[in-house]
Formats: sequence, C-alpha cells, structure tokens
Amino acid sequence: MSYELVEKHYSNSLVKQEIAGYSRGRWVALEGGSLGSRVFLRYFRDGRPLKVEGEGDVEGLWRYSKGVKPRTIYGSINVYGRLTSRLDLDDSSNILYTSPIWDIDGELEKWRDIIEVARIIVDELEKLGIVKSVFLKWSGEGAHVHVHERCFSSEVLSKHNPLDVAYSLVEYVLERCKSKILEVASRSEVVKVENEIDLKRVFTAPLSLHRRRDLCCVCFKPEVIDSFEVEWANPLSFKHDVNWRAYVEGEGDEAALKALKEVGGYKGWPGVVDVKPRIVVAAPKQPQPKQPGKLGRFQVMALLQAARYYVLTGDLEKAKSFGLNRAIFYAWAKRHAKDIALRRLSKLGKPMGKAEREERREEEKRAVEIGGEMAFLSENGWFMIGDQEQRPEDYDRQVAQHIESTVPYEEAWKAAVEYVKSFRREALEDQQKFFKQVYEPVRDRFIEEVLMKPERRKPKPEGLFKWLGG
Repeated sequence: MSYELVEKHYSNSLVKQEIAGYSRGRWVALEGGSLGSRVFLRYFRDGRPLKVEGEGDVEGLWRYSKGVKPRTIYGSINVYGRLTSRLDLDDSSNILYTSPIWDIDGELEKWRDIIEVARIIVDELEKLGIVKSVFLKWSGEGAHVHVHERCFSSEVLSKHNPLDVAYSLVEYVLERCKSKILEVASRSEVVKVENEIDLKRVFTAPLSLHRRRDLCCVCFKPEVIDSFEVEWANPLSFKHDVNWRAYVEGEGDEAALKALKEVGGYKGWPGVVDVKPRIVVAAPKQPQPKQPGKLGRFQVMALLQAARYYVLTGDLEKAKSFGLNRAIFYAWAKRHAKDIALRRLSKLGKPMGKAEREERREEEKRAVEIGGEMAFLSENGWFMIGDQEQRPEDYDRQVAQHIESTVPYEEAWKAAVEYVKSFRREALEDQQKFFKQVYEPVRDRFIEEVLMKPERRKPKPEGLFKWLGG
C-alpha cells in the first residue's frame, strides 16, 4: 500500500472518530518505518506521553510524526485520569480503568483457527455472565477479545485496582478454557494465546492499519463471530461495528471477584515477586500426534439444518439458504434470550398500533413455516433475517469453506443427509424435537459421531418405511 493511500485512510472521518473514541484517556503509541527499521513513538519531544482527546489530535499526531511515516496507532490497556508527564504512567492511583484483552496470535492463512479460539473465549465469558460488554477486533494477523473496561462497577474498582481486575480476569478465563484452546492450537500449530496484560502494554486502535498487512483493525460483536470474514478488514471497504462502545456497568463484577480470589491480581507491580508464570496457551514445539478436527457449533447447526430442509423438500440451493439462516438465528437468539423474553412480557395485553399492525401484515406475507419454525423470505426467494439475505453463496463461504478446512465438505454433507434421514419425519418437522434429538447429541462431536460412524447414519427400518411412504 502506498503511503498516499495510508494518509487517505487516516483522513477518513470515521477512522479518525473511532481512533479518537477508543484512545481518549489512553497512552498512545505510533509505529512507522521510513528509516529502514520499525520506529515506535510514545512521547512528545518534551517527554509528555502521546495522547489523543479528539479527532483533531489524530491529525496532529500524524503531522507531528510525519518524518517516520506513521502507519499504525495503538492505545494502552489503561485509561488514565491524567497524562501530563511520565510520572503519571507509574502512578497506580492514576489508572481509572483497564481493558481485559485476550491476545490471539497466529498467521493470516489460519484465521479460521484464530476465530475459533476467540469463540471459545467469548463462550467462557458468557458462562461467567459477561455478554453485552464484549467485543472483538481483527488486528491483521490475529484477534483480540475485549471486555469493555467500564463493565465493572465503581464499588469493585474502588476496592481493587483496575489493572489487578483485568490481569486476573484474563488469567482466570484462560485457565478455565485452556484445554479447549489447546485442541485448536495443536491442530493449527501457529495459534497462541497469552496473558499480555501489563502496566505499559498497548493494543491496536480500531480502524488503525496493521503495521505490515494491508488490513485495518475492525471491531465486531460476538453475535456475528461466525459470519466473520477477513475481507471485513479491507481498508478500502471495511466492515466495522461502532457498537464496541456498548457495555453494562456491573456486568463483570461477579466474574472479576471470582478471578481476583483465584489469581490474586497483577504480578508486575514494583516489589511483587511473580511466583506463578502467566499463562501461555500454544501448541507444543515437539511434533505431536495429529488431533482429530472439530467443527464449530455454528457450522454443525447450519449443516444439519440445510440437510433437514433438503430431506424435507429436495431443494438444495434453498436448503443452503435455510441452513445459514437458522444458524444465524439461533446464534443471535442464544445471546439475546433474556431481552426477547422481556420484550414479549412488556407487550402482553398491549394493543398494537397502526404502524405495528401494518408491519405485522407485511411480515406475515413473507413468512413461511418450515418444520414448526417461522422464517422470512426475501423478494428473491431466499431466507433472510432483518434486511439481510442468506444466499447459497453465503452458505458456501461461511459454512462449507469452514468445514472444508477440517474435513472434505462433500463427505460431511453426505453424512449429514444420511444422519438426518435416520430420524422419523415427525422429528424433522418439529422444531424442538429436531434441536433435542438431531442436533444437540452431535453438536460438539459431529465428526466422531456422524462422519466416522456410518452405522449412526443408517435409517432405522421403521423410519425408512415412513420415508418410502408406507
């Protein structure tokens, strides 16, 4: 990428807005390389820490450091009360907030494994009650899982330094899901996750360019993690969610207190002897027996739902659309179940307004029922959620390609169809029965239980009799 394009990227008002929004209160760093090697700037010439308070400061920093041709901008994990001298950086009482961040390193070619590890961490955070305050970043050659630093209440932060909270939570979560991450790391051989929480650690700012790759740092929420594609990080047409700012104060309190009790706080404070090394989860350096691959739940749901639709209707292209549609819906519903229940409760007994009735009538025109599930069709005849169609080519990209990276997709598809056919038709035509009887038993072991066990896929005699119209 020419430096003219780098400058054009940073002249984008949204880019400046996002960098400023994230960097406000953080100690900023710039990286360039016009002098033949990496140049890392963290201070003004008078010794003050670099900082950004608004969009104009982003432009100002670029002009200030133009001689080294800056390319990447970083922000500290700490948010400070003041940033007027170097002494402010060493004052623990000056730390207002610290961002818990899980740093997942790898290689661009193995990005699907990186995202799988990110999903493991996100799922673990959900088990600990942290859902709405989580966002992810694709940094260029890896991913960062963030917990918004303001999701801890003032009561917790008044008793525990924010850096202690962040360090303990990152360590605690890594310990809880270490074995699952190792499964992926052993298979991938390049993925590594480390507790990088440190007093002066920085991470890439949203929409900043990667220091080497022609990609920018895009943010996205957990709801769309299974739809993520590296193309989202294309600087010329990036897909970025500004809702990384969302958080619920107090959502992280319970998990933070558990983590503090288990870990005991940050190990790098002056005078603290770190007797317990921080956790690094990575593949062993010695050659290890190849572990069997594993498919994510999103891919298994999409595959089995597509097979279900195909068995019921014989329409392969529409089956792909349906499979992806249902996988996206269930992933979304899982994370918003409480909100959905509350909205339904709030509408009980309330008459619908004219606009709501019109909207309901329009929805009913596009609604179809498949196996006890209501779904909506676009004007083009594909299933859709909101205003987004799920086309067959989307399924191929988001599901089939993911499966192909683990096992041959055609083999997985044939196995899925045979497996689905082994159940009575009534199980496929009932939403709850399909979920409990067909999907749930194999959602975490599809390869072992379906692909590698042909006997599981043979239709039972009575079931086969029904399929043949008996």
